[in-house]
Amino acid sequence: MILLGEKKWILWAVALGTMIGTLPINVLYVKFGARFPFFLAGLTSIISTALIPWAAGLNYWILILLRFIQGLAYSADFAAIGLITVRWAPLTETATFIAVMTSFTGISSTATNSVTGVICESSLGWKWSYYLHAAVGLFLFCLWYIVYIDHPQDTKRVSCKELSKIEKSKSAAHLDKSTDVPYGKLLTSPVIWCVWLNAFFEMSAVIVCSTYMPIYFHEVLGFGVTETGFWVALVLFIWLPVRWVSAVMSDKMTCVGERAKMLMFNTVAVGGTGAFFAVIGFIPAENKYWSVAAFTMTMCCVGVNSGGFYKCGVLHARQYAHVVIAAIQWTKCVALFSAPAMVALFVTTESVRTQWIGVYLVFGGLMQITNLLSYCIFTDKPASWTNSDEKPVAVSKA
Repeated sequence: MILLGEKKWILWAVALGTMIGTLPINVLYVKFGARFPFFLAGLTSIISTALIPWAAGLNYWILILLRFIQGLAYSADFAAIGLITVRWAPLTETATFIAVMTSFTGISSTATNSVTGVICESSLGWKWSYYLHAAVGLFLFCLWYIVYIDHPQDTKRVSCKELSKIEKSKSAAHLDKSTDVPYGKLLTSPVIWCVWLNAFFEMSAVIVCSTYMPIYFHEVLGFGVTETGFWVALVLFIWLPVRWVSAVMSDKMTCVGERAKMLMFNTVAVGGTGAFFAVIGFIPAENKYWSVAAFTMTMCCVGVNSGGFYKCGVLHARQYAHVVIAAIQWTKCVALFSAPAMVALFVTTESVRTQWIGVYLVFGGLMQITNLLSYCIFTDKPASWTNSDEKPVAVSKA
């Protein structure tokens, strides 16, 4: 049986691997594109996932090593999303692109929790959950390698009309395939740092939800294993329609300016998430369905973030947005450390509800502070170091 302290290290191994892998994978993406590096990361993830059951029965530290390797592979995800957004998304549809692609977190969590719950209680046993995920992963990454093209200009599958829409309002510097990334200017930009701070504290809430919600539902609220899998899957799925609808609204709304929209969506995504997150621990265990509702509202608020800090990062950094989005994943890695550390600080017995109050309250309060900070710093204008025209992005009527 794995103890609470050992669970912490299993999570931290993934975080460490992702933190170490973020910069190298970003360099590879800039040099070679996303097609092959992301495929290689996928194969690494597939092999390490398939070996988890063997390592769990053999040696704890081999298990930790495989989790570290999974983290290295995971570091490829957000950088790929950023690069696809930079190269394939029209500026008028950035929120929609980001919302659809970052939905992988909710979709994968829903599939993993629901399928794993059924497999664990079947005659197959928990090991087959890993084998099944590895098999599905192999199919999907082979499909990626066959279908994906790094540049829309390099494929006949994109018509002239589609290419014109993709490139509309983008500067020559944005479309330059060989542009160098100004890391120094990125790392000293107050706007980019504000984006990362908002992302970090919201990601901390997401990590607590996705990682500890099954534990909280089972140990504190008293749901059975199958019920826990169902409710967790529902909470992690129901926010997806909210995510897609809010992204389209962010891209298509014309009644308010771009910056005002950005602040409005960020207030819901970070401020709203923090408000609902802070009250979870105060709900008595006997009112367990109110707790489920609070978790649901938390995740629904998270779903609005593509129109908030994500969009700010993309519109400000333009052709370098993949670096900003990759760094958001890096903040998520830090959250993979900070969230378990916060839980370890406050929670010694998982079944005691009152011990969880501090976890939810601290992260909820910090989200309110960073959201207020965005009102002073966020902008929809491109940075001077992007060499982009500062004319406003016209809303597409298509």
